[in-house]
Amino acid sequence: MKPSRWILPALLALCVAQPALAATVIRGPYLQMGSDDFVVVRWRTELAVPSEVQFGVVEGVLDQLVSDATPKTEHEILVDGLDPDTRYWYAISDGSTVMTGGDADTWFRTSPATGTPRPMRIWVLGDSGLQGPDQLAVRDAYLAATGDRATDLVLMLGDNAYADGTDLEHQYELFIPYAEVLRNAVLWPARGNHDVIHPGEDNDYFEFFTLPTGGECGGVASGTESWFSFDVGNVHFICFDSYQGDLSPPSAMLDWIAADLAANELEWTIAFTHYSPYTKGSHDSDLQWASIQLREQFVPVLEAGGVDLVLTGHSHGYERSYLIDGHYGDSTTFTSSHQVDAGDGDPLGDGEYFKPTRAPAPHEGTVYCVAGSASRTNTGVFGHPAMVTGGEILGSVALEIDGNVLTAEFITSTGEVWD
Repeated sequence: MKPSRWILPALLALCVAQPALAATVIRGPYLQMGSDDFVVVRWRTELAVPSEVQFGVVEGVLDQLVSDATPKTEHEILVDGLDPDTRYWYAISDGSTVMTGGDADTWFRTSPATGTPRPMRIWVLGDSGLQGPDQLAVRDAYLAATGDRATDLVLMLGDNAYADGTDLEHQYELFIPYAEVLRNAVLWPARGNHDVIHPGEDNDYFEFFTLPTGGECGGVASGTESWFSFDVGNVHFICFDSYQGDLSPPSAMLDWIAADLAANELEWTIAFTHYSPYTKGSHDSDLQWASIQLREQFVPVLEAGGVDLVLTGHSHGYERSYLIDGHYGDSTTFTSSHQVDAGDGDPLGDGEYFKPTRAPAPHEGTVYCVAGSASRTNTGVFGHPAMVTGGEILGSVALEIDGNVLTAEFITSTGEVWD
């Protein structure tokens, strides 16, 4: 039996009447490459749609926009021409409908003009990518401790998504659990040994993050997202790849570090990477090749360049050194001669560490911090002689920088300030 001739027009009418599927944000928004006059906003949608960021300096008045009409699922918009040290509220749209944002909680703040001091709060997460209650406890303890004090930037020290850095692991172990912070604070990641590179587009570390290669955010151009530097106010940050970067001379990465530090004139210098030159936690720096190379080849360059603080992960615990200089051998060769200050660095204990020069100066001492316990711990000796303290303790590091004072706190998963 043939269908009646009215059925097809009716079906066509039914199809026409259906509303278009709405685009849904399934990742982000998250902020990349923040500077004093621009920021990159990234997000992912389930459907391919145009990209648009609406923004403004008054909450609820988003009177400026940047857009890209090309439909896509991975969205990356450069918002530039901004004023330094200014808060902007923003929303992301598909060009016709706001998908998320436009509320009091969705904003970013540009960096101060380079060299200009401004109090800042930095959240440091090492080996944070193991999904579970420990990860959430560390996160919630930091958020409770910082309270209404906004986080200005987030440093991740590698192993940001276990066990292989897949897209799905990044989604559930990085972008979802830290979404509340990442919509406001610029994320700067270092690469760890679990952040594997995978075939295909939009599928691994170098595609999930937008990082400077040409000195766009300050510092010397590196030409690669594996290592880079950037400036925020009176602080110079330098990130390098101790997992797959070239650790043995001749090393383009080491040459770049030396050149970058030589060009730096800012008051504070902070380096961060994955492996540690000094640890007796779940890994032993006397035995691990990468740690030995860092200690013998890289630490002399960092100390000659006046680096104040080196942040690392990989070893799943917390360790923090004295103010030290000139130790390039294994732990048995560390002596009091390597201690620029043999005190504990605690204002309530032996007193804070003091550096006489308010600019990068060689060999005035560096503090080394292993903070690889933002989602997991493992047993270790925790007795390296360069370390003031250490233990198998879950937590993360909060840095507060105000002018010529840097305060670091290790906040445990239960909210205790342990160091």
